[in-house]
Amino acid sequence: MSQATHAVHENVDVAERVEDDLRVSAQVVLPAAELGWRFSRSGGPGGQGVNTADSRVELVVDLRTVGGLTDWQRERVLRHLAARAVEGVLTVAASETRSQLRNREAARQRLRVLLADALAPESPPRRPTKPSRGAQRRRVEAKIRRGQTKRLRGRPE
Repeated sequence: MSQATHAVHENVDVAERVEDDLRVSAQVVLPAAELGWRFSRSGGPGGQGVNTADSRVELVVDLRTVGGLTDWQRERVLRHLAARAVEGVLTVAASETRSQLRNREAARQRLRVLLADALAPESPPRRPTKPSRGAQRRRVEAKIRRGQTKRLRGRPE
């Protein structure tokens, strides 16, 4: 590893670099070889460097074929991310910073959050409840009191 590359990687968490496999959870790890990267010029401020540096990052993952997911996990992720994925291919973009490396980290983090949310267990369905008899009685009594207060504000008869 060259000195320049080593200096760039010092800013990255030692546990996980942008070239490493993407750990979504303890059970789900996406292989780095199946994460596709596209780079383009980022808009916004940046001076002269904005026209030459490809700092905008797109992380592309084919959810239909990516390894690291069981069949039911794949089905669940495809169902939850159907609105974001085009024919099963999910694209996550990042262009906030002027550094391509930091944008790559941001894209990886966004993908991690999207997949973790999709794989999270669904909340149990709401059990409908009805107000207790006492609560219904108190509500009606409060309405009656409020109506009497408003009647007292009118002109005397």
